[in-house]
Amino acid sequence: MKKIKEFIKKYMIGLTLSFLICISVVSAVTYFDSNLVTYENKNSGLKSTDVQGAIDELYNVCLPKTGGEAILDKVDIVSSGDGLYKDEYEDRYFYRGTNPNNYIIFNNEIWRIVSIENDKTIKIMREASIGNMAWDEGGGANGSNNWARPSDLNTYLNGSYLTETLNQTAQGQIVSKNWSIGAINYAESSMSSQITYENSSKWNGKVALITMSEYIRSNSNSSCRTFASNEENRNCMNTTWMQSNNISSWWTLSPRRGINYNGFIITSAGGGTYVLNNETVAVRPSVYLSSKIKITGGDGSQNNPYRIE
Repeated sequence: MKKIKEFIKKYMIGLTLSFLICISVVSAVTYFDSNLVTYENKNSGLKSTDVQGAIDELYNVCLPKTGGEAILDKVDIVSSGDGLYKDEYEDRYFYRGTNPNNYIIFNNEIWRIVSIENDKTIKIMREASIGNMAWDEGGGANGSNNWARPSDLNTYLNGSYLTETLNQTAQGQIVSKNWSIGAINYAESSMSSQITYENSSKWNGKVALITMSEYIRSNSNSSCRTFASNEENRNCMNTTWMQSNNISSWWTLSPRRGINYNGFIITSAGGGTYVLNNETVAVRPSVYLSSKIKITGGDGSQNNPYRIE
């Protein structure tokens, strides 16, 4: 026991002295203008051959490491209830349930995490609408459902909304991605077929909307994760977080298959239906955050959203 106490005592003294010496060296080095100092590193153990590089290395060695965690390192994958699920159709993870802990601060606003992709990018959607807008007005009498045309909403979201409404920090956290813009058939009962339809056409950009299948996959009730009928999904609004915000109806990215002037919306009753693309409906923008994003605080709950850097 005596030897253990002596070891601990010596270890703590050594650790304290090392820390004090390290901080003293950093303070001494940073006192002088690095342009006026020559530096020989052969005995220092540092890799840098210039003064500023040595300063940076000393700070990295001496000061405590900071930084957050990747979302998949922080969150458990669940198989029931509210939470993050491994998707059964694609190599992705989806948040499902009435109120999972997927709140996140982005652009100093509340957004929600939709999914985590196989490349570790994070798809998020704004919790509140940015207002009612037409999907498109200039592509014909009823508008066009060709997002890549580009549609009017595409032009706005990737123009003034991106560059003027989102702050510089938020803009730097977004990455361009290939979004699924293929047309779907709501009467098609197979989820796999609908996802194939969605993925049949891609558009690369920074700001868009979520697809119809992503909305349905946010439901924790397995019987609700189907396109079997419009009425069936209307009864499922109480088991998806996407309907918790009391928005009357809002646009998805999915156009209607076979008709070039219809797009799908989510109704206040929780079901999907199609409307003319020149109708004004609530818009909830979606973006992909870089895989380098780290969670630096919060637990994802409504009262304590994730904070990122």
